[in-house]
Amino acid sequence: MIPFKSSFINYSDQGQGHVIVLLHGYLETNEIWSDFAKDLSKSFRVISIDIPGHGLSGKISEIHTMDLLAEAVDEVIKNLAITEIFLVGHSMGGYVIQAYLANYRTKVSGICLFHSTPFADNEEKKANRDKEIELVKQGRQEILFNNNVPKGFATDNLIRFSNKVEWAKKVAATCQPDGIIALLKGMKIRPDRQALLKETNVPILFILGKKDNYIPYEMMYSIGNRSSRGEILTLENSGHMGFLEEPGLCLEALKSFVMQCM
Repeated sequence: MIPFKSSFINYSDQGQGHVIVLLHGYLETNEIWSDFAKDLSKSFRVISIDIPGHGLSGKISEIHTMDLLAEAVDEVIKNLAITEIFLVGHSMGGYVIQAYLANYRTKVSGICLFHSTPFADNEEKKANRDKEIELVKQGRQEILFNNNVPKGFATDNLIRFSNKVEWAKKVAATCQPDGIIALLKGMKIRPDRQALLKETNVPILFILGKKDNYIPYEMMYSIGNRSSRGEILTLENSGHMGFLEEPGLCLEALKSFVMQCM
């Protein structure tokens, strides 16, 4: 754990070799990567960060903009004296990665957008963020955990992965209310990054779930195809949680892609 602004950033560090940084999604902590990070650390040095506002990383501002969160990630990297990283971001973590790429390009060997998009929130999405903020302010955040977490899995995977769904709810329940609100406010105002992904010369691995309830598969497939150095992994039997639903495929694809970037 290291100090950052008015709080601290928590992270785990395991393995040796080329550095991969894992950034979790909304209503998650670095614990969500536990099994995936352990397997990945057999081949690489893996740093899993609690994004400020979630896990053991505290709230640092009323609004956690993606640029501010990218700065927090860079603080960890500087503290560990690391000069080059490969970034993996799940959902909201992917938004942070894109901000990091925009601000710290020379430190990035490649990125993986794990069920994430470059789009800014539309008006409907912004309204939904506001509704979630009100629920949290009312102390009713368990509604978010019970609704959002199961939706992350493919509908036809809910029974088979019922234990993982319940575990992911427990991880979500550890997130502090003020941190949830700060992150919702930050996601609501994030910029569109389509041009960044299209024009960058940094290699990008897009991992897409064919049964994703949050992100239309066809929409992100077209984004991946437009990227000058993009590769696409389609998970036929996953929703928004491919590292839990089809971990083996994800691990092999990611390891191979990172090796290419090296």
